[in-house]
Amino acid sequence: MKNRSNWLLIWSVTLLAHTAHSCPEKCLCHKASKTADCKNRGFTEIPARLPPEIQILQLQNNRIWRINQNAFTATPLLKILDLSNNSISSVALGAFQKLRYLQVLNLTRNLIHYIENKTFSFLPHLKELDLSSNSIIRLPETFGNSTGNITLLSVKHNKLQKMERILLESLPNLKVVLFKDNPWQCNCNIFGMKLWLESFLYRGGISDGIICSAPGVRKGKDLLKVPYELFGACALRAAPVPPASSHQWPSSEQRAWPKHGPHGEPGDGGRGGCEPKARPRPVSLRHAIATVVITGVVCGVVCLMMLAAAVYGCAYAAITARYHKEHLGPVRQHGTPEEKEPFESSMA
Repeated sequence: MKNRSNWLLIWSVTLLAHTAHSCPEKCLCHKASKTADCKNRGFTEIPARLPPEIQILQLQNNRIWRINQNAFTATPLLKILDLSNNSISSVALGAFQKLRYLQVLNLTRNLIHYIENKTFSFLPHLKELDLSSNSIIRLPETFGNSTGNITLLSVKHNKLQKMERILLESLPNLKVVLFKDNPWQCNCNIFGMKLWLESFLYRGGISDGIICSAPGVRKGKDLLKVPYELFGACALRAAPVPPASSHQWPSSEQRAWPKHGPHGEPGDGGRGGCEPKARPRPVSLRHAIATVVITGVVCGVVCLMMLAAAVYGCAYAAITARYHKEHLGPVRQHGTPEEKEPFESSMA
């Protein structure tokens, strides 16, 4: 009986250990690739009892509606997490904080409306963040601590009207950013984004561009092709104010947006709010380079014209000298009959 009890105890412990580290019933786990395939299984929440050693977790095409805090505590080695095509409407703060090795996070085709500050904190190896095809109407000023290694960001097919420049500047390693199919409001609220995008493209970044949805006069236009003058006083309001120290952000008053004009659009030509207008300083490096190139071309044309005039003058002088030599030379050499008679009479 004692031996039998021992065997039952060993069997129970083994079964418990196997259950704790086994693959969830509806999933397929591949030890060689360290992948857990849980897609198209009808899950409504993150499955429990996932193998802790997995590095790829496929949860797309389910009915997951919320990601709770510490939902991935049991899988700290994840590198790729695919949560696309679910029903996720909210992401709890700290939901991904244990995933220090995560490199790719796919949240496309969900029902997310807001992304809170520091939602993606403590993801130092995150490189690709896909938030496309949601219903996001607002992005925070920061995705969180240690997100500076992101190289690809996609926010296309959402409901964004603006995006904070400070958020984009917090991603210094960004190489590709996708913006298309959002109702961008091309007023003063997006002016900082215009300046950032010009600098980003000049540094070799890749983007699909920003197409304006409003106001009406700019609808359908590329934001980069909207002249600075049409932003009214935005350039002055957006000018950086020297901070008290090199590590201090401008205060909320220094970053305040221009007040609404009579037509309800910030800095959009309302005469009461924008006068007197000061001519905005050129801030585009591309425009400066274009100015230098055009100036060089004009100077080259002027030099060619001066050279042509000099050649023409030399040719005219040569032709004139030749004419005088051929036609007037003999006359001066032999003289006229009237000039010869006094000379001959004097000789006689």
